[in-house]
Amino acid sequence: MAEPLFERLVIIGIGLIGSSVARGAKALGGVAGTLVICDASPQALARAQELGLGDVYEADPALAVAGADGVMLSAPVGAYAALAAAIAPHLAQGCILTDTGSTKQSVIRDVAPLVPAGVPFVPGHPMAGTEFSGPDAGLPDLFQGRWCLLTPLPGGDPAATAKIRALWERLGAQVAEMDAAHHDRVCAIVSHLPHLIAFTICGTADDLADETRQEVLQFAAAGFRDFTRIAASDPVMWRDVFVNNKDALLEMLARFQEDAQAMARAVRWGDTDYIEDKIMRSRKIRKSLIDLKQA
Repeated sequence: MAEPLFERLVIIGIGLIGSSVARGAKALGGVAGTLVICDASPQALARAQELGLGDVYEADPALAVAGADGVMLSAPVGAYAALAAAIAPHLAQGCILTDTGSTKQSVIRDVAPLVPAGVPFVPGHPMAGTEFSGPDAGLPDLFQGRWCLLTPLPGGDPAATAKIRALWERLGAQVAEMDAAHHDRVCAIVSHLPHLIAFTICGTADDLADETRQEVLQFAAAGFRDFTRIAASDPVMWRDVFVNNKDALLEMLARFQEDAQAMARAVRWGDTDYIEDKIMRSRKIRKSLIDLKQA
């Protein structure tokens, strides 16, 4: 088995992503000699211990990071500023700090100014997940074949970036690097906007008259069921994502609204060529995802 990348790796936040990292690290090896689990929720921390997700369990993030050579923030991004302030004075020189947040400009804004000199910070975002949350939701193979996007800071430590890249590769992910602003625009269209639409459609259905709402639930077709699966995702995490990537999200929402209006006009006036072209282009996107093994 390969030598562990980290002697002592701390995961702060043991939800879907954090617990999947922990499970993958345990199952695949070569990630951490000692795995420390930290979570603000006593229930989540106790459950993580029941499941045997780590080696050490600590509620206080300041105590959790003491002596660590790797720390991963895996809480909702809205909590990052407070977490960074709590752990910064206790991070050892040479410790590598990373994260799993879905927004990167806000993470850099909230965390980077607090990180002490001599502690490299390598922001990251694994593009994998399910609609489930909590310590029980984790899967050891969640990242297999999926992408993890790293957004290294200008002038950052290349060796630290390489080590975080290796961590995700050992968990089975493919890794790419990009600028934080570009990351946020890409994720706004491929992840954040679809979730916003799903939450909105389910809200629309819930606002229908009682008898109609019951029929929607009773006779739900595959399309609506797919939306409800997405809409079952963690509300705190997605609330924080929306407000912390609002500029890119609102830009993509405006573009979507323009395209939706164009489709509405085509439906109203029976422009079947336009409708069919949109459907065919959508089919090509689906085929491309399948070919790239990202479906």
